[in-house]
Amino acid sequence: MMLIADSGSTKTDWVLIGKGCEVHAYTTQGINPYFLKTEDIVKIIANELKGHKLPESILEVHFYGAGCSSLNKSKVVMGALQEAFNDSAVYVESDLLGAARALLNNEEGLAAILGTGSNSCHFDGEQIIQNVPSLGYVLGDEGSGAYLGKILLQAYMTEQLSKDLQLELSLFCNLSKEAILDALYKKPLPNRFLASFSPFLSKQGKHPIIKKIVTKSFSDFFDAHILKYPSHNSLKVGFVGSVSYCFQDILNEVAKTKNVQLGKILKSPIEGLVAYHT
Repeated sequence: MMLIADSGSTKTDWVLIGKGCEVHAYTTQGINPYFLKTEDIVKIIANELKGHKLPESILEVHFYGAGCSSLNKSKVVMGALQEAFNDSAVYVESDLLGAARALLNNEEGLAAILGTGSNSCHFDGEQIIQNVPSLGYVLGDEGSGAYLGKILLQAYMTEQLSKDLQLELSLFCNLSKEAILDALYKKPLPNRFLASFSPFLSKQGKHPIIKKIVTKSFSDFFDAHILKYPSHNSLKVGFVGSVSYCFQDILNEVAKTKNVQLGKILKSPIEGLVAYHT
């Protein structure tokens, strides 16, 4: 049996592949070693995953996660998984490699993530050969749910939205401006809080102001990341993540203005990862 996981900062998709290739899917909260310690991750697995009574005969665990590109951070996740699955072979890779494998399998191309955060790479069919740094939600994450939330809240708190959107957003979040600032500067996981406004953006996606926000966000992502790859005009760019999937029409429009050809757009890489590993 094999357990495969794809984790962003908001949620983790787990798939257990049984002996007869039967597939069982589970979801837990996001696991990102930049925000969680090993003991926190162990608790998440115990409380949210193992409650499903997983079989003990799991031979391999393949974990692809946000924040796992550096050796030190991947060790945080590795330690938790080895404690939780002490009889299994455990492999921890970055969510970016997971996206590339899900989108491209063994072919060359550009792969991008637009979820809670954002990232991109040039994949040669086996490994990542170039990566424009993401820099996280404070300095980067262009095009992501957190970036969209930041632009939206900036406009909301400085009353730059139209009256109808100001009202709709106040009803959606039901938070005072003081509570919003507390969530951003005093409470844990502010990136997840910013990305929590993605459903509102999706619901109001046809509003001209919202479309302008999403278009700017995607344009910033292409300028800061995709256009930095020398092969961006010759290779297709595939996307994974809820933001790219939800706003794929706008993503297509922006890509055309940048002379970039899109490949696959997947809401989640997990199905592609199952295909890759089987």
